Amino acid sequence: MRRRSPRRLLGVLAAVTVAFSLFSSAPTAGAAPAATTTATSTAQADAAVQPLSTSTPVVFVHGYTGNASNWVTAMSVFQLNGWSSSKLFAYEYNSYGNNITNAQGLASFVDNVKSRTGASKVAIVNHSMGGLVSQYYLKVLGGNTSVSHLASIAGANHGTTFASACLIYTTCQQMYPGSSFISQITSGDETPGATKYATWYSACDGVILPYTSTRLTGATNNLVACQTHIGFLADTIVLGQIARFAAS
Repeated sequence: MRRRSPRRLLGVLAAVTVAFSLFSSAPTAGAAPAATTTATSTAQADAAVQPLSTSTPVVFVHGYTGNASNWVTAMSVFQLNGWSSSKLFAYEYNSYGNNITNAQGLASFVDNVKSRTGASKVAIVNHSMGGLVSQYYLKVLGGNTSVSHLASIAGANHGTTFASACLIYTTCQQMYPGSSFISQITSGDETPGATKYATWYSACDGVILPYTSTRLTGATNNLVACQTHIGFLADTIVLGQIARFAAS
């Protein structure tokens, strides 16, 4: 057998060593992007499960002939979404008086809630005529500086012809489309300040006529497939959406 020279043997060993290095390093090179991808996915997953902010107090504002009991289901839904009962408040006012007075009362109520909780702002959730009270407070009285979020459920924000049934009351006169009160809260910017605004409305409402009256220019307006005016107050799906909006 022909003997190989030491120089040739060294050359073969060098080639084997290089080949081994290349093959052994290939998985390592491929693993780096995988590790990066995993880390990115983990970070994204962590961001996705970050809890929403439920530290902001919420003030609920009922509608015509309503009261604090209208919000029993809503408060339960908000608690299920992380709010403490100590951060949930219902404002009551005179449905038959004057919505300017009612809005001034809301201003005092919000100031009291801020004082009690130490919060700089509150979120407001209103229903029906509560939309008029809330809008007057935020726009005319400058309350938007104290409100982080406003959610209007079937709000009579541009009035409703249904109010013709109760025009003996000042609040209903103010709630009728074209009233001077409606003009005050709808002229110019309907969603003033840094407040986040959203509405929920439905063609099946039956009380807010036209049902599109609830929508606010500049707000996130959510059309609900079919829900009645009072049915909104027990609609846990919509109320859950509102809780998450208020926590955003």
